[in-house]
Amino acid sequence: MRLAFAIFAMLALSFGPVFAADKAPATLLADQLFINADTTLTAQGAVEVFYNDARLTASKLTYDRTTDRLAIEGPITLTDGTGTVILASAADLSSDLRDGILQSARLVLNDQLQLASVQLARVDGRYTQLDKVIASSCQVCPSNPVPLWEIRARRVIHDQQEHQLYFDSAQFRVAGLPIFYIPRLRMPDPTLKRATGFLLPSFQVSSVLGTGIKLPYFIAIGESRDVTLTPFLSDVGVASMQFRYRQAFSNGGIEFNGAISHDDILPGQDRGYLFGTGNFALKNGYQAGFQLQTVSDDGYLLDYGISETDRLASGVYLLRTKRDSYFDARVFSYNSLRAADSNTVLPTTVGDLSYIRRMTPDLIGGQATLRFDLHSLNRRSSVNYDANGDGVTDGRDVTHALLGLDWRRQHVLTNGMILGAGLGITADLYAIGQDSSYPSTITRITPTASVDLRWPWVKSSGPGGASQIIEPIAQIIWSNESTTAVPNEDSLLVEFDEGNLFSFSRFPGVDLYESGLRANLGISYSRIDQGGWNFRLLAGRVIRAKDLGQFSTGSRLAGTSSDWLLASQVKSPDGLTLTNRALFDDKFEFSKDELQVTWDHPRYNLTANYVWLVADPAEGRPTATSEMAFNIGWQMSEGWRATSLARYDFLAERAAKAGVGFEYRNECAAVDLSLSRRFTSSTNVRPTTELSLSVQLSGFGTGLDGRSYRRSCGG
Repeated sequence: MRLAFAIFAMLALSFGPVFAADKAPATLLADQLFINADTTLTAQGAVEVFYNDARLTASKLTYDRTTDRLAIEGPITLTDGTGTVILASAADLSSDLRDGILQSARLVLNDQLQLASVQLARVDGRYTQLDKVIASSCQVCPSNPVPLWEIRARRVIHDQQEHQLYFDSAQFRVAGLPIFYIPRLRMPDPTLKRATGFLLPSFQVSSVLGTGIKLPYFIAIGESRDVTLTPFLSDVGVASMQFRYRQAFSNGGIEFNGAISHDDILPGQDRGYLFGTGNFALKNGYQAGFQLQTVSDDGYLLDYGISETDRLASGVYLLRTKRDSYFDARVFSYNSLRAADSNTVLPTTVGDLSYIRRMTPDLIGGQATLRFDLHSLNRRSSVNYDANGDGVTDGRDVTHALLGLDWRRQHVLTNGMILGAGLGITADLYAIGQDSSYPSTITRITPTASVDLRWPWVKSSGPGGASQIIEPIAQIIWSNESTTAVPNEDSLLVEFDEGNLFSFSRFPGVDLYESGLRANLGISYSRIDQGGWNFRLLAGRVIRAKDLGQFSTGSRLAGTSSDWLLASQVKSPDGLTLTNRALFDDKFEFSKDELQVTWDHPRYNLTANYVWLVADPAEGRPTATSEMAFNIGWQMSEGWRATSLARYDFLAERAAKAGVGFEYRNECAAVDLSLSRRFTSSTNVRPTTELSLSVQLSGFGTGLDGRSYRRSCGG
């Protein structure tokens, strides 16, 4: 019984409070068990002790009742089932295990950090003291016994209660070479998820900000809140303090990121930004949240490499999505950072409320949808005419209410054709302020009717073969030719693609409806191969009874017939995907073309885009666009990865952005080195070149999981 108690005490001491409250007996297994004069108990030969999830293995264990000591011969292994392991060759411990010595010991924390020492001492059941220590989370192979990095120290104390490691006379080495010396060092052990202290620094070289260093300091404020302060100092007088605040609640969380800076870019001016988000789950399935985005000046985000966002949005929202209904209410304020935009004449305060209800009428079948929208926008300007000549009244404020009801039903004919029909009606009410070109209120009624016919042809090559589907589609739609003019706020940019070829309206919003009698015609072809090859093709166009002048020339929907739309996609079994979308007229002159290539391979990944667009002043594009962008990743070898990105304007014959990066990751470290160049400039920002370096070491609460990159020693 005394041995069982001693074993229990040893495990309780080794692994903290896990066993302190539970006095259940341990299980002892051994090849032989001896009792000598009722004073000494010896277990030897494959000794194993089990207690809950903990396990002790040794070759021999002796308990001396007269001295109340335990003598254990190794190899000794102590595990607690959570990744903490103690290895030693021999041990001499008191029966309560609050004091004792372990020889040639190693402490392994969370399967990551290893601390090897000549001697390990247990003190007061809380502290583990290691002398002449080598600490590292790198795997060491016989062919290369020097770890990538290590910390050598005269002494290390592990506080099991506070989950802290204290180093005395610490020397940091990389590949065996001393890099720097620290007399005293405190770091969290890998079992501690949150601890106040410094994080690893990162270095940055910028043509705008100079050469500097970022040194984050993490502050844990209880179990659900924390703050990270990151000062940045450079050799050109830039002083910046970045911060992040996070707080978790039982039903959601909030996060704020920001910075305060002083530099020579705008001398004598305080610069900074503040971004915040919050999301909360409410009762009855509702979701609520907020977003905050504000910045001191238009160029700050790009100067400091924080974000390429050029239109800021701040506001609150409330939404709920159910099987047959959708509710969304939000109010947002917008601020543009683009040099060509004037926030005085842009809508800066926008409110939206939307409710959609889906129903299945018992009498006529099919599916009916009831929709209600309320939209309101406000401009800062009070001018009631177009003073700047952009075609929009400078101070126009609009409130728009919409009520719509539509019904659709499909029926499969005896020959396999699918016949569909639909009816809809929409009522609009506009309240307009500060615009002399419109009355104060406008009402509009828009009825719509449609009929469509599909005829899918299917061919299968049998088990293991390919399946092919050809489906011609014809859709006829009628809407009244309304002469009521309303302000167009949400339908300025029209996109014609495979997603809206068979839509009732090609306009993206509700201020404009596609009117008149028209036919949407198309044919699709799909081939699905069991071997992984897939091919899809869609071709079609829109035919109108007459041209009502609703669409601009650049949209390629103007006239009595639109351009031809041709969309295709090819997927290979090795992760390569080619997608192309093109618009061209009867003479095969292309007006729009977009080619996208993606390749997701274990060693390579590629995303490349090419876009060609004709000029269209009505869409704010006075000149044609011919631009390519790509992002490439290459796993060069185990642990080494290279990345590259670029965006090039062929018409301007210059790059807009380019960058390269190298990453090295293994079980104990992650090193990121990147070089980027932004070529574009404006009145707000200047061209910038940046070089950044960041290093993370696993085993000290950095969040790296060394097991994800675990190497194996070669033969």
